[in-house]
Amino acid sequence: MTIRVLVNGANGKMGQLCVKAVQADKDLMLAGATGRADDLAQAIKNNQADVVVDLTNAESALTNLQTIITSGARPVVGTSGLLKEQITLMQKKCAELQRGGIIAPNCALGAVLMMKHAREIAKYFSSVEIIEMHHDKKLDSPSGTAVRSAEMLAETLQTVSTPSTTKEVIPGARGATYQDIHIHAIRLPGLVAHQQIIFGSLGETLTIRHDTIDRLCFMPGIMLACKKVMELDQLVYGLENIL
Repeated sequence: MTIRVLVNGANGKMGQLCVKAVQADKDLMLAGATGRADDLAQAIKNNQADVVVDLTNAESALTNLQTIITSGARPVVGTSGLLKEQITLMQKKCAELQRGGIIAPNCALGAVLMMKHAREIAKYFSSVEIIEMHHDKKLDSPSGTAVRSAEMLAETLQTVSTPSTTKEVIPGARGATYQDIHIHAIRLPGLVAHQQIIFGSLGETLTIRHDTIDRLCFMPGIMLACKKVMELDQLVYGLENIL
């Protein structure tokens, strides 16, 4: 069965790449391409979309997700910025409808592997911090990848070992804290998407890092999600759960 895919946010850099990737995949058909000026619910209906890939922004991600679910399509959300409580609410909605969906804070396979291996490393290193670096046009900080990384680390760590002697001379110098893990967000022109997870122990450090060199790296993960989502009856958070 050919899967009919609608790309929402098709005019953006990621959206344009996704349109081409869908067109090149023999198992997928481009059912439609929408942007800000379009009525998403009507487009889903008119184009009989099975799957909607949302590649918009943090401000509209939740609204779009609700629209996709209630319109009868299956969401593949590659937009970051959704909060944990928002995701939980949408998971309940999908469970009620028995409709599959995927929220992927990062669709790059390398980034997903970084998070999976970091969770394993956390069994042996209890001191850890995250540094994420993105282009200056990214709206949300910290990134969805950093947030998801902290959540996955917290699944392994019983307690996070942090220095008790630290004093912030300037408030915020130690970054934000989520799941008791410090996250530092950098926004600069010239960057795409980069993250380091740094572990420390007695006399040593261990760093695991992922660098996005080209946005093309996100496409294999999105194409995989478009296919796997058809097999799901629940909303899955994290691409690592379908690999």
